[in-house]
Amino acid sequence: MSAFVTLIAFSGARRRVPVAVGACLVSFTAFWLAQRAAHVTMIDLMVYRAEGATVRAGGDLYALRATAAHLPTTYPPFAALLFTALTLPDRPTLRVLATAGNLALLVVFVRLSLKLVGHARVESVWWVAAVAVWCEPVWTTLRYGQVNLLLAALALWDLTRRPAGGYDRLAGAGLGLAAAVKLTPALFPVFLLAAGVVARLRGGDGGPWLRHARGAAAAFAGATLLAAAALPYDSWRFWTDMVFHADRAGHPESSANQALRGVLARLLHTPDPGALWVASAALAATLGLAVAVTAELRGMRPWAVCACAVTALLISPVSWTHHWVWCVPLVLLLWTRGRRAAALGTALVFCSYAPWWVPHGPGRPELQQTGVQLTLSALYGGAGALFLALARTSLPRPRPRSAARQAVTKE
Repeated sequence: MSAFVTLIAFSGARRRVPVAVGACLVSFTAFWLAQRAAHVTMIDLMVYRAEGATVRAGGDLYALRATAAHLPTTYPPFAALLFTALTLPDRPTLRVLATAGNLALLVVFVRLSLKLVGHARVESVWWVAAVAVWCEPVWTTLRYGQVNLLLAALALWDLTRRPAGGYDRLAGAGLGLAAAVKLTPALFPVFLLAAGVVARLRGGDGGPWLRHARGAAAAFAGATLLAAAALPYDSWRFWTDMVFHADRAGHPESSANQALRGVLARLLHTPDPGALWVASAALAATLGLAVAVTAELRGMRPWAVCACAVTALLISPVSWTHHWVWCVPLVLLLWTRGRRAAALGTALVFCSYAPWWVPHGPGRPELQQTGVQLTLSALYGGAGALFLALARTSLPRPRPRSAARQAVTKE
């Protein structure tokens, strides 16, 4: 009888997967048509292509101004080395390839997010991807041709690996490469280092976290040194000068900037929140990492990873709305942990496109926002702060020290 029930369940699962795949393909097709109807320019992709062309031509990477918007280069030199591949196809072909690649990456990212939260159903990947493609961070990532899904997938691939035997030579590789392309993911190795140090201070074994952090540092250093060998002048200029000029990415007060710096700039009606932002970012980094490390040491890696991701987005000088693709694992985590109201509220925030409802664009109208407009333009950052508070209250009581020594992220 049990074998018969198992056979029926297996047959039902086999039927559910094609239906889910079909629904996802329909959603992706509708998305593609909607993007074409909106005449998206994929402007960031064109900047990446211009960076790659500059590298191939031996030009000055950080003197570049690309597209009609005269956008500058803001990423480390290693990213520009990778972008040389974007110069091979023509622009129309590149747009098609980038859209298809980002849709594939969305499926991978959803799969890794479900793996992170411990949900193994194959059909769920396709159903979630079919919905997630319409949330604003994902829509805008594809609209601009951004690399956010790639970097988030690299980070999650690294953080969800569970090699047999407890040792993994690739541990940290994904995090290090992601940070070499864009600096925001660099907080993950810091989080791993902090977890290892705290574990040792408490008398436990911090080795796994410390090895993971060292692996990330080695991958980052290797990629950065490779870029320095290929682009010595650009590397010197970036790491000694450009890295300190966050304003090159755009106006801090822009409604699209959902980092603490952007929220404070709009609230104070100034493009430079100065010391208040530095103090707020330092406090958020301390509290956010404390939540992440505590969750990690108590065997709650999903909460730890999401808390670290949100912290990185909040303390970064600029976190555009499309950087918040991490809303996908956040919603999945809240839903699978029984926080259904919080999950639905978070999903509503990131599907609302609210930051675009307020005046924005030429003339810098964000510096004159009203109370309601300030609220709408701070929804992503506010949702992130609320998630950290919820994560803190969701942590269980500390386990006995003997059990804590055995904690290697089981959840």
